[in-house]
Amino acid sequence: MYWVNESVFYHIYPLGFCGAPKVNDGKKEYRLDKVIDFIPHLKEMNVNAVYFGPVFMSTTHGYDTNDYYHIDNRLGDNESFEKICNALHENGIKVVLDGVFNHVGRGFWAFKDVQQHGQSSPYCSWFQRIDFGGRSPWGDNFWYEGWEGNYDLVKLNLRHPDVKRHIFDAVKMWKEKFKIDGLRLDVAYCMDLDFLRELKHFCKGMDKDFWLMGEIIHGDYNRIANPDILDSCTNYECYKGIYSSHNDHNYFEIAHSLRRQFENGGIYRNIYTYNFVDNHDVNRVASTIREFDNVKNAFSVAYFMPGVPSVYYGSEWGIKGQKNNVDYDAPLRPCVNVEDIQKNDLYRHVCKLGAVRRTFKALKYGSYQNVVIRNEQLVFKRQFEGETVYIALNLTGNNFGLDFNTDGGAKLYDVMNGYTSYDVHGNRVHIDIPAHGTMVLVLTDGGRPQPLINSSDTPVEQPVETQPEKSQPVEEKQPEPKLPEWNVPGKYRHFKGGEYEFICIAKNTETMEDLVIYRELFGEHKVWARPASMFYQFVEVNGKLVPRFEKIG
Repeated sequence: MYWVNESVFYHIYPLGFCGAPKVNDGKKEYRLDKVIDFIPHLKEMNVNAVYFGPVFMSTTHGYDTNDYYHIDNRLGDNESFEKICNALHENGIKVVLDGVFNHVGRGFWAFKDVQQHGQSSPYCSWFQRIDFGGRSPWGDNFWYEGWEGNYDLVKLNLRHPDVKRHIFDAVKMWKEKFKIDGLRLDVAYCMDLDFLRELKHFCKGMDKDFWLMGEIIHGDYNRIANPDILDSCTNYECYKGIYSSHNDHNYFEIAHSLRRQFENGGIYRNIYTYNFVDNHDVNRVASTIREFDNVKNAFSVAYFMPGVPSVYYGSEWGIKGQKNNVDYDAPLRPCVNVEDIQKNDLYRHVCKLGAVRRTFKALKYGSYQNVVIRNEQLVFKRQFEGETVYIALNLTGNNFGLDFNTDGGAKLYDVMNGYTSYDVHGNRVHIDIPAHGTMVLVLTDGGRPQPLINSSDTPVEQPVETQPEKSQPVEEKQPEPKLPEWNVPGKYRHFKGGEYEFICIAKNTETMEDLVIYRELFGEHKVWARPASMFYQFVEVNGKLVPRFEKIG
C-alpha cells in the first residue's frame, strides 16, 4: 500500500475532540468543522492521513451506532463532513473512518423494530442469538448477545446477507460522498473472518488502494492481517513494549519485540502495522511514561520502527489523561481547540520526526535489524535500496558515548541534530547520543545526505558546510586514532595496561548482541566476555580519544 507507507496518521476521537454532549441531545451542532482550522497544524507535523473515530449517528460514545448513513448530529451532518473531507484531500491528507460493524447501539433502527414487533419483526435474524425465551439485562422481552457482555452494544449477525448488504452499501456511500481512503475495523479480532474477506473484496473492487486496518489487541496478527483479509492491524505488542521499556530503562524489551516481529524471518515482516504510543482506549503517553523527557524517544521508536506511525490528538505536545472509575475513558478524550496547541520541545520533536521519516525511504520501506542493545541505549538499522539509516536512542540524563559496526561508508550524518557528522574508521564509528535523545544517522560515502523535506516538499533544514573564518589560523590536523580491525585474533592491550588474547566473537542468544571473548595473558588467565560495542570503543584519556583495546600482536 504505497500511500500508507508514505503516511503519518493523526488520530481524532471526534465526540471528545469536539466537546460534544456525552448523550445525544438531538440538537445539530457543526462542531467537527473545526478540523479545518487544524489543517495547518497537521501539515506542520507532516501528517498526511487522518483517522477519525466514530462519526455516525449514535446515542453516547459513538461505538453504539444508530444509523450508518448519517453523521452524528452532535458533529454536524453529511454535507458539513463532506466539506471537511474535501478540505483535507485538497491539502494532501487522506481520510480513514472507523468501521464499527461488529455491533450497533440499542437505538439502531432495526433493533428498535425487534423491540416493537417482537418475533414478527423481519429483523430478528439481523442480530446474534436473539432468544424470546428470556429477558435482556435492559428489560427487553427477549435475550440477545451483547459485545463482550456490554448489552448497550448489540452484536450483529455478519453472516446475514441483508446485514452485509446494508453495511456494504453504507461503505459505498462513504466512498462516493466523502471520498474516504480506508477503514479502521473496530474489534476486528472478534469479527467473522468470512465477513472481513467479503468486505475486503468489496472495497478493493471500488478502489484497489483502499486501506483496511483492523483492531487486534492480542493473539497472532497474521490471523486478520494477510492477503485474504485485512491490509494491516494495530500493534499493541509494541505499544506495550515502547512504554514499558522507557519506564523500566530496559530497551531489551522493545528490541525483543521488534526483532521477533520484523527482523529477517520475523513473524510480522509482511505486515505494515499501525503503530502508536497511545490512543482513545489507553492512558495518554505523557501520563504513562514516568519521565516526561523520555516521551520524545517513545515517539521516535513509533515513527522509525517498521509500519505507519500515528499520533493521538494532543499527545504531540504532551496532554495528560488517565482512565478512572468515575469518568472512565473521558479523560483520554478531551475537547481541544487550535488555541490549545503548545509548540513545546515535544511538539517540535514530533514535527521533526515526521520530516525525517518523509525524507528517507529506508524509514518507510526498509528492513529492520538490531545493532546495539543496552538497558538504556538502543541502536537499530533500517535499509532500503542502498540507503542505510541507524536510529540511536539514549534514556539517561547524560550524553552517552557508543561504538558500533557500520556497513562500510565514510561518515554518518545525524539528521535529527544539525547534520553533525561522525567519521567511520574500519567500519566502526563512535557516536555521542544526547541525554534523553534520538539520533538518526544516515550512512554516506562522505557527502551530506539530502536536507529534510516538510509536507510542502520544501527543505526544512538545509545542511551548511562550515568553514573556518579566514582571519583565524587553521590548526594543523592531528592524526585520528583508529580502532583495531573487527574480529582479528591476537594480542590486545587494554588502555589501563592489561594484556589479553582475543579468542573470538560470540552471539548473545537472547539479544543477538556481539560479544568479544578474550583471556588474560597474565595472572589467573580468566576468560571474559564484553559487548563488542564496548571492546571496539574509544575512551578519553587525558583529553584524547584512544581505543579501549589496542592490537599489539
